[in-house]
Parts: sequence; structure tokens; C-alpha cells
Amino acid sequence: MYDIIIIGGGPAGLSAAIYAARGDMNTVLFEKFYTGGQMSTTDKIENYPGIESISGIDLALIMEKQAKSFGANIISEEVTKLELDSINKVVKTNSGTYMSKTIILALGASPKELGVKGEKEFRGTGVSYCATCDGAFFKNQVVAVAGGGNTAVEDAIYLSKFCKKVYLIHRRDSLRAEKILQDAASSSGIEFVWNSAVEEIVGNEHVESLTIRDLKTNTIDKLNINGVFIAIGTKPNSQLAKGVIDINDAGQIYTDDSMQTNIFGVYAAGDIREKSIKQVVAAASDGATAAQAAIRYINEHQWA
Repeated sequence: MYDIIIIGGGPAGLSAAIYAARGDMNTVLFEKFYTGGQMSTTDKIENYPGIESISGIDLALIMEKQAKSFGANIISEEVTKLELDSINKVVKTNSGTYMSKTIILALGASPKELGVKGEKEFRGTGVSYCATCDGAFFKNQVVAVAGGGNTAVEDAIYLSKFCKKVYLIHRRDSLRAEKILQDAASSSGIEFVWNSAVEEIVGNEHVESLTIRDLKTNTIDKLNINGVFIAIGTKPNSQLAKGVIDINDAGQIYTDDSMQTNIFGVYAAGDIREKSIKQVVAAASDGATAAQAAIRYINEHQWA
């Protein structure tokens, strides 16, 4: 029997683990892949308070080490089912069954797909959703990034450091990214393809070109590239919660200010919950809040 089970090892989950374990709670965190979540795919983080600049992977490793130092247990297992009807919650994984007084869902989000022909076929052979993971494979080659927000611009800037040419394809005529990123992109040699959308990803064994539609003139053009990085937003990883916890039409979990869901003793934190800002610092704040709320809940109830 655990005091607090945390599902998800991104910044929200790791922050919750730090606060829960430091609060002398018997804490376990389940992560099916690797700790850090989307944070680990970020080349450089410059807006986390107290740290001028750090890679997402390094920040994740620091958070993980800190959580373990307070006694949190981190287990690499995939959670497959939740049973939340009784005061003692049941978590089933691909390897076993666990019980806990409280649960914190820090399931995070995954990249959205373009939904165009060739995307699925060339995933891993020229189509990528993580520039820091796969960018090195395209050294001295020509690549494109689809998107116009912070992630897309960050990816394009990162790729411009070692790729021969980087195109940034955006559906509008101006970027949505923060001004500091826009300024950096303008001086990085990136070529912008405005008012355009990817219609098809073309190739044989690997990506060779993109079919691009100009959204103003409706004309079609071809862009010869070796790879395309898709950065058009994220979707919440809420499959585990569907039918169990209240979620909105976008798949995000409803919570109150204490991260409490519609089920007492069950909390949600980070990009999985309904909120306006999706940043590492906001996810970490959610995790801390959820852990503190879970501790209060445990202290206010009696267990056999």
C-alpha cells in the first residue's frame, strides 16, 4: 500500500514526487518510457526560474535525482488500468497490481499529427516529431519544420545549427512564437514558407519532398527535402482516464485549484489537465500543488 502513486514522469510528475517524498509519503512514480516527458525533447530551456539555460534532458535528470534523494521510487512500467471506486485506489500495470491511498495523474501530452498522406508511412524514415531526438541524423541535409509556435521555432533554430537548409512552413503570415524566438529565427538563416500547408509527404524508402499548398492562391508547389519535423501542438494522453475521470472534449482532465479531479483522492497535474499555459514551470507548479493536496487528504482520513 502506497501513500501516493504518481503516473507520468514529466516535470509535473517529478515535481509531485519531490514534494510527496519530502513530505514523508511512501511514494512511487510509474513512467513507461523515460523521465522528463516532452521536456526531454527540448534542446534549451531558458525560462525556468533560477536556471539561466539548460537542456530538457539535463533538467529531467536533476529532477529525477532530487526525487530519489527524498525516497521516491521510480518504476519503468506502463499503467494499463485504474480502479478508483473505493477509498483504496488500484493501479494495474503491465507487470503487476498496486494499491494507493491517493493517485496523481501526470500523463502529459503527445505531438499532434498533420494527418496527411505519407506521414505514417515515413515516420522514422524522414518524418519526426522531435528535433533534438532525431536532428543529428540530418546533418548537412535539407529539412523542413511544420508549425509556427514556440516548439516549431525552437526546433528550426536548433536544426539550423547543423543542417544545410531549414524551411519553416506556417499556415499564417506571422509566427505565434515568443518575440525572443522570432528574433533568433530571423537571424539564423531559416527560410520561411508563409501561408502554406503540407499536403503530402513524398518519397520512396525515405522522405524526398513535400507537396505544399499556398493557402492564399491555392497553388501547389514541391519542396525537395530530406526530412520534416512536425511541431503543430500536442494532444493530452488521457486514454487511461476516459470513462473513469471527467474530461473535456479536448481530452483534458477537469480539476479544481488544488488539482483535485471529480474523484476524491485522485489529482491531475501538468499538460493532462485543463489549463491555459503549457510550460515546464507551470507543470512543476501543478505537481507540487497536487502532492500537497494529496498529503492533506491522507492526513484527514483514516485507513485500516
